[in-house]
Amino acid sequence: MPSRHSAEMDLNTHFPALSDLRSRAQKRIPKFVWEYLDSGTGVEATRRRNRAALDKIGLMPSVLHGEFEPDLGVSLMGADLPLPFGIAPVGMSGLMWPDAERLLARAAAKLGIPYTLSTVATQSPEDVADDLGAHAWFQMYPPRDEDIRRDMLDRAHKAGFKTLVLTVDVPVASRRERQTRSGLTNPPRLTPRLLAQVAMRPAWALGMAQRGMPHMRMLDAYTTPAAENLPVTAHVGYLLRTSPDWDYVKWLRDAWDGPFIVKGILRVEDATKLETLGVDAFWVSNHAGRQFDGAPASIEVLPDIRSATSLPIIFDSGVEGGLDILRALSSGADFVMLGRGWHYALGALGAEGPAHLAHILREDLKSCMGQLGTRMLRDLPETFTLD
Repeated sequence: MPSRHSAEMDLNTHFPALSDLRSRAQKRIPKFVWEYLDSGTGVEATRRRNRAALDKIGLMPSVLHGEFEPDLGVSLMGADLPLPFGIAPVGMSGLMWPDAERLLARAAAKLGIPYTLSTVATQSPEDVADDLGAHAWFQMYPPRDEDIRRDMLDRAHKAGFKTLVLTVDVPVASRRERQTRSGLTNPPRLTPRLLAQVAMRPAWALGMAQRGMPHMRMLDAYTTPAAENLPVTAHVGYLLRTSPDWDYVKWLRDAWDGPFIVKGILRVEDATKLETLGVDAFWVSNHAGRQFDGAPASIEVLPDIRSATSLPIIFDSGVEGGLDILRALSSGADFVMLGRGWHYALGALGAEGPAHLAHILREDLKSCMGQLGTRMLRDLPETFTLD
């Protein structure tokens, strides 16, 4: 039987980077699921801008610092975290890989990092309650009905979620043309075309056969199955959802007893106004290019928002490794989230995937910090623009 060390070495040999996990995941999950996970919207220009803008950010190496072990710990909203990254919410997470929400919650608990459950995940807050660690975040897509709102908050709180995340950059369903072409609907309906794709992915198919086809379990208490008139990129949650305004944020701030984050911020003026409403942190994000194809890269707006506020800033969109995490931290972020990456890891390696991705990111951070001569993340050098 191979030792744990030899198994880790084998994973490192075959999957030394997130891109390797992505490549293998594409071969192990059905095409219609892959198109949902991997796609943006429009011609995916915003997604490409995220990558291109990150690649333009340089950090100057520094030498002759002797031997040292970099400290990867950060402080966020009063919590000391061992790593500067966490798990972002992904809708229909359990469609990407069987039991994804529980697997990710357990991995986050073991790592001591935040795990964020989406309102439109395939497991409810109650389903994952026993798997949550100390840093459990609940992401809300805003229900219109106040009674439903209160019930969702109560369920999340009772399940053990301490931090609330309100996503504000999905006022309407985006088009996501690749997803539409794939034939995926919400909830998923397995047409002969999709069943043929499932048959080619036995590990995914077996897991789904054991657990049943996933759906948005939290919404069962509030909806009926009738959603035939919705766009294929929407789902039953849109029957409940509203586009929030400033009064909605005030209401949530008063209703939630705990840290409150607003996700989807790209404008300085929105950040400064939210600060006056008592939010605890901003989440700078363009939804990884999935909502609007004319948006700037998230990293491009981060420095100006950092200059305008003293509140913690969480960042996502386009992150593919430890160097990108350092680029975001040097540009003003206090913490970095990944969404797709964790699901690439699950698709590639199943239950082993999240721990291996955390290992990849951790080792990449250490390597880059060694090149920069930086012992602590708070001492990262200033950025400059690469040609």
